[in-house]
Amino acid sequence: MAALGFATDSSRTKDMPVNSSAPSFDISARIAQLVVYPVKSCAGVSVPEAVLTETGLDLDRAWMVVDAQGEFVTQRQLPRMALIQPQLKTYDIVLRAPGMLALHLAIDAVEAPTRVRVWNDDVAAYDMGAVAAQWFSDFLGQPLRLVRFDPSHRRLSSMKWTQGIEAPNQFSDGFPVLVTSTASLAELNQRLNTAGHADVGMARFRPNVVLDGLDAHGEDHLDTLHITTTDGEAGDAVQLQLVKPCPRCPIPNIDPATAQSSPEVGDTLRSYRQDPRVDGAITFGMNAIVRKGDGLVLRVGQAVQANYKFD
Repeated sequence: MAALGFATDSSRTKDMPVNSSAPSFDISARIAQLVVYPVKSCAGVSVPEAVLTETGLDLDRAWMVVDAQGEFVTQRQLPRMALIQPQLKTYDIVLRAPGMLALHLAIDAVEAPTRVRVWNDDVAAYDMGAVAAQWFSDFLGQPLRLVRFDPSHRRLSSMKWTQGIEAPNQFSDGFPVLVTSTASLAELNQRLNTAGHADVGMARFRPNVVLDGLDAHGEDHLDTLHITTTDGEAGDAVQLQLVKPCPRCPIPNIDPATAQSSPEVGDTLRSYRQDPRVDGAITFGMNAIVRKGDGLVLRVGQAVQANYKFD
């Protein structure tokens, strides 16, 4: 395998001083959870801290599974992808799945360059080799390959939603960061319970940043999140601008513990979460772009402040 020269976390973990002239904000919250999804559509890794890059949390959606034609595949077609559990180590990613030996991949190594497609984008990538391809093919039951995003490629989020701002991302569906809140999940679970269904976990919604301290779906109405990354007064060292409600496909119906799908989550959301901002699609959470803070560290418990957005 060839060394690709990806930066390691240790080279990008110095926090910057906070601006002492902090503005006033409408709301205050805190980061309750940070989640990285190293392989698109596989399970996430809940982490206590993560380096923020311009493309989102470090190593988020850095790898992707593709079919024989180089087209991306997800839980939409292959629900068993939910059972693939990554573990991030200093220099390696370890993938585990039921009935499979663990697959160990060096974070900083790839093999042959290739081209793949994610939605309508043709993207430069690196193939991860025959062993990884066989592992995914065996577990998921069809010919597949694992690829790594080429960091020299610039895949931009929709500038219709970013208001002309160039916001790169890797293999995410469309934006660098997905933000949800604990109150939004509590609202859904209350409605599920009323209808006789069990609670569901946040893992079904695959967020990167989960906020505590908001009203249910309060994230829908916020503009830019200002996140304190050092002790002291609140500042604007990190700015995540919330740009688009996240339309939901059938993936939230898939139980991440069993890979079995049932319709109650989508059906319940449909009763109260059809969003006119995206032509009536069901939404849960907000997509965000990184306006400031590339290279800084987000941590669980950090203060978050924001103002309301007035359309």
